Amino acid sequence: MSEPPAAARPTLEAVAAVAGVSRATVSRVVNGGAGVRSPLAERVRAAVDELGYVPNRAARTLVTRRNGAIAVVVAEPESRFFTDPFFAQQVRGISRELSAHDNQLLLLLTGGAADRERVGRYLTGGHVDGALIFSLHADDSLPALARKAGVPTVIGGRPTWPDPGARSRTLYVDCDNRGGARDAVRRLLGIGRRRIGHIAGPLDQPASVDRLDGFRDVAPDSGPALVAEGDFTPEGGARAMEQLLERSPDLDGVFAASDVMASGALRVLRARGLRVPEDVAVVGFDDMVSVAEWTDPPLTTVRQDIEEMGRLMAQLLLRTLELQDSPDGTAAAPIITPTRLVLRASA
Repeated sequence: MSEPPAAARPTLEAVAAVAGVSRATVSRVVNGGAGVRSPLAERVRAAVDELGYVPNRAARTLVTRRNGAIAVVVAEPESRFFTDPFFAQQVRGISRELSAHDNQLLLLLTGGAADRERVGRYLTGGHVDGALIFSLHADDSLPALARKAGVPTVIGGRPTWPDPGARSRTLYVDCDNRGGARDAVRRLLGIGRRRIGHIAGPLDQPASVDRLDGFRDVAPDSGPALVAEGDFTPEGGARAMEQLLERSPDLDGVFAASDVMASGALRVLRARGLRVPEDVAVVGFDDMVSVAEWTDPPLTTVRQDIEEMGRLMAQLLLRTLELQDSPDGTAAAPIITPTRLVLRASA
């Protein structure tokens, strides 16, 4: 028995006939153009719903000069991206905002120079309307590649490029890393800790540097022996904790620059027979519930709203794209979000 023929896909002409308007009017309404009176626009939308009309993406691109697609570029290899819950939260915020504005998310990961060159070629090819780039390291070429491609870009995190002009023109979303770090160390001092160490993130990333600076703001007399560099992984946090204990066996407080590293530090302290918080109090950074509420004991930490920061990155980029079409609007500006201390049992 033969299959029945597929129903013909509704056309602009069919929508125009049902709505009683011209094809050009339907095209303007469907593609977001201006100049159509509200009653006519409502008739067109009702006809679109009745017929189940779906705009042709290629034709829409010709009209709007937009692809309806945004590249999310993460400067990390797959092995890091798929194991760190930070990235899932940030991409979720980005995805929700883009979806709400009918934009597709294209995820691009870069683990080395070859990947960055591939991403640069893709951005130059005009496949996307803009790029959201995060987890950058100090020597990363991705922002320069995006600028060369002429693609509007928003960065996750404070930029540190050597060119002051490019830095001042860069749109970014970050949290108050330095202020949050100050709050963490003040908490440790406030509960009587006097020998406080810091597990820093990779010091080629501005968030790590800002959190280290916040630590030193409140504990300016802490020498190099009280700082150990990790890599935002549990294993890196464990190694850094071992280093701190070897250098300073009398340590009674630790501020870790991420919850994930704090979880590794707690594991080492437990293996050494040290009680938390009685012997060593621990404070993390991020407030990733999947980590902070499940450590033993639950982790006192500095909260940054990771999902909201992803949403704000997408919102800032979409606003920038709108301003390209109406340059008389208010210029977009970088965003710094607040942090707050969340008290649990570890400090």
